[in-house]
Amino acid sequence: MSRIHFVENASSADIAAWVEARLGDALAASDGTIAIAVPGGSSPFPIFEELAKSALDWTRVAIWPGDDRLVPEDHAASNVGKIRAILEPAGAQIVPLTEDSRPPHFALTWLGMGADGHIASLFPNTDPQADDPQMVRRLTPDPLPPEAPFDRVTLTIPALLDSDALMFVIRGEEKRAVFDAAVAGEHDLPVVRLLRAASQEVTCFT
Repeated sequence: MSRIHFVENASSADIAAWVEARLGDALAASDGTIAIAVPGGSSPFPIFEELAKSALDWTRVAIWPGDDRLVPEDHAASNVGKIRAILEPAGAQIVPLTEDSRPPHFALTWLGMGADGHIASLFPNTDPQADDPQMVRRLTPDPLPPEAPFDRVTLTIPALLDSDALMFVIRGEEKRAVFDAAVAGEHDLPVVRLLRAASQEVTCFT
């Protein structure tokens, strides 16, 4: 398991500045397009709004959702639709996630985590494996979250780990307790399986 660097009490602006710097370094080291995997849910969007103000060359940044609900992009539950609305006007390339997607190597994989320890749409019932031969899977969470009762498509642990660095944004005492227990290896929830297999730098904003 990688060593994890915690950044406590980080604001949306703080996190956006860190992501901007990380992507800026990746762009400077590359002549082409770089890719970042990002989460859905509610927490990332204030950070996306801050990021959209940055001076990054967004035309060279491909943004992949780490997971999405299987709904049309104009549906309120669509991650990619909401990401597109904020970051496409800045010039970013938004890449919808489908069962046939071939994920690239990511400059950064940005993750959230549910109170049940799920990451992306790798819920405990889906039994995600660090050696999954597939990069993308269609899954049905059980139980289905009442706020988003839809099948999902998600990057698997190997796809999420094909990245130069990992970051988490963990908000709230309940999730922080689950994450701290994961770091201590006190359970075997999906977040633990990813962290156990990770060898790269991990930064966790709280």
